[in-house]
Amino acid sequence: MKNIVVFGAGMSASVLIDYLAELAPKNDWVLSVGDRDLKLAKSKTKDRPNTHAFQFDVTDEMQRLSEISKADIVVSMLPAHMHVDVAKECIALKKHMVTASYISEEMQALDAKAKAAGVVIMNEIGVDPGIDHMSAMRVLDEIRDLGGEMLQFETFTGGLPAPKSDDNPWHYKFAWNPRNVVLAGSGGAVKFKQEGKYKYIPYHQVFRRTERIEIPEYGLFEGYANRDSLKYQDVYGLEEIPTIYRGTLRRKGFSKAWDVFVKLGATDDSYELEDSETMTYRGFLNSFLAYNPNDSVELKLMHYLKIDQDNDIMEKMESLDIFSETVIGIPNATPAKVLQHILEQKWSMDEEDLDMIVMYHLFGYELNGERIRRESYMVLEGEDRIRTAMAKTVGLPVAIATRMILNGRITTPGVLAPISKEVYTPVLEELEEAGVRFTEKQSAYSGY
Repeated sequence: MKNIVVFGAGMSASVLIDYLAELAPKNDWVLSVGDRDLKLAKSKTKDRPNTHAFQFDVTDEMQRLSEISKADIVVSMLPAHMHVDVAKECIALKKHMVTASYISEEMQALDAKAKAAGVVIMNEIGVDPGIDHMSAMRVLDEIRDLGGEMLQFETFTGGLPAPKSDDNPWHYKFAWNPRNVVLAGSGGAVKFKQEGKYKYIPYHQVFRRTERIEIPEYGLFEGYANRDSLKYQDVYGLEEIPTIYRGTLRRKGFSKAWDVFVKLGATDDSYELEDSETMTYRGFLNSFLAYNPNDSVELKLMHYLKIDQDNDIMEKMESLDIFSETVIGIPNATPAKVLQHILEQKWSMDEEDLDMIVMYHLFGYELNGERIRRESYMVLEGEDRIRTAMAKTVGLPVAIATRMILNGRITTPGVLAPISKEVYTPVLEELEEAGVRFTEKQSAYSGY
């Protein structure tokens, strides 16, 4: 009998837990799910055979060690900054671990110890990072096996409302952690490479420089640059590629309007507003604008950011009720927390809403003297508010990797991302059976 322990029972864990719970009796597994909210954990295990829910406090080191010691594999669905402590203990106790989060420097530093212990620490196997890596590496390896020379690689992913739930001027709702959306792009300069030149975009310009992308049957999207694309040159074996770019997808027009909040300073999370509890939405916006008792907040905003009267940016702002006298009611909040609170009132998914994951890759390469443009894209809509597209595309790869490690199909020890054929081929094949499929089209390549 093998024991699987899942730490965290949030929304992204629903499909993961269902997958493992269904297989548990057939494979002689025991699945234990821990969360600080015991009721939530129980709602996910549903008293199914070979499952167990327990109350879990990740900050309780003794409890953490106790649960890890009983496991054959640990699945961490905790916030990203909590993974390293869990990983250290998994390595010390010689237990495998799976997480969907990015490999941090602290996590990468554990690689040698994980190898010495013979432990698999699989990271970046959700949707982005995860399915993006695997689907890209499958095509990149195909091109390399044919003898092709890579000229350009771009990849974009977005979590968005499905078309039937796309009912506000921003064409956006929270499909994942709202805080991450508000702070997107604020972690330092974005880095990428374009036609052999290293390029950098400071945070205050990220949402002004976007790419236009069209997905058949779903229309126009825009992509803005995301994090440090350069580190993926080594990960993907693209050290000499002239152009590499990773980005995030939104519907057309989102970025220019979001840039208003960036330029104002409303996404800043580095200081607290002294009067945030009694401040109104309108007062919050006004606090970033020049003092002028004679002009309205609307006029000052348009003047400061040079927004025309008939620009749809104002329609987007008004749809948030941000010019209203609604009281914020949150003490000692940062601007970013206030903005998140305002947005959650309008962008939270309703019970009947469905989400959508959109992923797009562009490969430019030369093969036998011919330059080829190859595009690969995937669109997945959620089934309901539990089996969302986000929950499926995060949870299924994590669950499949967990099964493969337990069954001995993934054996390479160390701190890993799913970029080897040993991992991505079977995972992508099973994802296709679950409806996560990529469509490809090919044409002549004419450069960036």
